[in-house]
Amino acid sequence: MSQDIPHESPADAPQWSPGLFLNRRHTIALDAMGGDHGPQVVVPAALRFLAHRTAVDLILVGDQARIETQLAGKAAAKLRDRIRIRHTTETVEMDESPAKALRGKKDSSMRVAIDLVKSGEAHACVSAGNTGALMATARFVLKMLPNVDRPAIITAVPSLHGHTHMLDLGANVDCTAAHLMQFAAMGSELVKAVDGVARPKVALLNIGQEEMKGNEQVKKAHELLSRSGLNYVGYVEGDGIYLEDVDLVVTDGFVGNVALKSSEGVAKFVRHTLSAQFKRNLFTRLAGLAALPILNAFRRTMDPRRYNGASLLGLRGIVVKSHGGADEIAFENAIGIAEKEIHCDIPRRIAEQVGRHLGEAPPARDVDDQDQRRATA
Repeated sequence: MSQDIPHESPADAPQWSPGLFLNRRHTIALDAMGGDHGPQVVVPAALRFLAHRTAVDLILVGDQARIETQLAGKAAAKLRDRIRIRHTTETVEMDESPAKALRGKKDSSMRVAIDLVKSGEAHACVSAGNTGALMATARFVLKMLPNVDRPAIITAVPSLHGHTHMLDLGANVDCTAAHLMQFAAMGSELVKAVDGVARPKVALLNIGQEEMKGNEQVKKAHELLSRSGLNYVGYVEGDGIYLEDVDLVVTDGFVGNVALKSSEGVAKFVRHTLSAQFKRNLFTRLAGLAALPILNAFRRTMDPRRYNGASLLGLRGIVVKSHGGADEIAFENAIGIAEKEIHCDIPRRIAEQVGRHLGEAPPARDVDDQDQRRATA
């Protein structure tokens, strides 16, 4: 993002401490106005989540009247003592510039939800709102963890081996090799925590698996990762995200976002084509009925709602981004990801371990300076 974002001095940063997320009972703030549907999806998703969680409370942040309308009913009444409403007067639009949202909407549901994490009133926040504004606001309010220059967006995608985590998915269009190294270290710690993998297999996304392939950024990142203490297994191509036995795929935000959106498009195309083919005539409809159990299993495996919820790694707090068009099931899953990261104490793990992994890697700014000197030599 190239928006001119206001700067806040380190002295104003939140007083983060390693044990902040280890309270027995947890609270998650939800941006109730974010996304394409706002309270119509967020509130029902919150009720679904609370129905089978007993140790979590939720703060619904947004227009109180609209939230109360969605809470009307017997199901909500049973859970009302575990829901609080924080009224706000502003909403960040999906097409609004990050700088405008950050400067001009300090009482937006997004900003207040993140402020609740900063103050410690909430242990995490979830938003389906504007990705750029969420990233800029979270970085401005919460600040970065030690040894981390930039936040990165990570999520899980289905694969032959269950699922694979992938980052960055759009937060950083331009990255240096050292940034990719930082992303790998952060992602590896997250996979260790949430999947229980002792030594996650880390791969670098490239246009081929041969060492001579790739641009300079990728080749330099390959060198850094090869010298690191991570379980780096080398390059992986685009199809390897889903086919190779790896736990984490690392790339810059531009390539990662294109790869993710392309994959989503292919999945929708396959589902649409299968549905159309089975509806062609009576015989194909009968064949479809016979294959229904297999088709339902395929639909569940490929259902993007199961994987909704991307974490903003590297911040002094837990922030989860839901897809803007998420339905109740998808948004509920995003809340679940936030809960799991609270239990795993992800910010503490990253703060403690990333520095160790980066011991042999030069700081990102030093790499930038080296590249600039070479270019002007």
